[in-house]
Amino acid sequence: MLPPELAAVDNASCCYGACMPMVWCRILGKIVVALALSAALPFAAWATGAEPGKDPQVDPAPCLAAAAANDDARIVPLCTTLIDNEKAAKADRIKALIARGGTFERKEMYDSAIADYGAVLRLDSTLADIFNARGELWRRKGDRPKAVADFGAALKLNPDHPAAKANHRSLAQELERVGALKAVEGKPSFNCATARRPVEKAICASPELANLDRDVYGSYARALQEAQTPRQTRDLRREQDVFIARRNAQFGKAGYDLQKAMRARLQRINGVDGY
Repeated sequence: MLPPELAAVDNASCCYGACMPMVWCRILGKIVVALALSAALPFAAWATGAEPGKDPQVDPAPCLAAAAANDDARIVPLCTTLIDNEKAAKADRIKALIARGGTFERKEMYDSAIADYGAVLRLDSTLADIFNARGELWRRKGDRPKAVADFGAALKLNPDHPAAKANHRSLAQELERVGALKAVEGKPSFNCATARRPVEKAICASPELANLDRDVYGSYARALQEAQTPRQTRDLRREQDVFIARRNAQFGKAGYDLQKAMRARLQRINGVDGY
């Protein structure tokens, strides 16, 4: 016979080796199940090879296959997924960045291509090809100093890099020409210090007319060098003498347009197509 104070306890309420009210037994059972499940979670994550809250590693094969096929429509989305994945191997990210940068370059999205090539070089600064490729993009954008720096970096890594050598040489020549043009910018083909005629003084006073005069004379000199026969040379000289004489005589008179006359002469020398 149970004591009166335990008489209200259900005979089926003995569980886990102790007698207690049934409602407590049920609560205890739920706690045990919850503890078992929480303990199993780390093992389940370990078994699948993935950490909770972390992106799984992306397979690089689709991106690399699209790059090998030059499939620009698939390169950007597939390689972007690989690039943005923190678990991607460094070598795979470099290949994906190069592939996507090449696509941007073909699409003439030069800023995006430069950004991708820059990311590649931050991962591996020993890639001469990428320095040269980025230098070519800087050159297309008109940023010669950055282009020269990248070509120089490529040559420092590989002094025999053929493309970088050619690019560095041609850009140096281009800069030399630009410097020469700046030196004569706004100056005519003759010495303004000795100018006496009104038309010559007008040309010296106008940078636009001075540049046009220099262009006319430069084209005339080139045409003389390219003349095939003595007769062609004589004809060119006669035409130039006639143009200069008419210019000197007509300047300042009503209806005479000096700039129009100079442009007409330049077109006459160069031909309709400008050559």
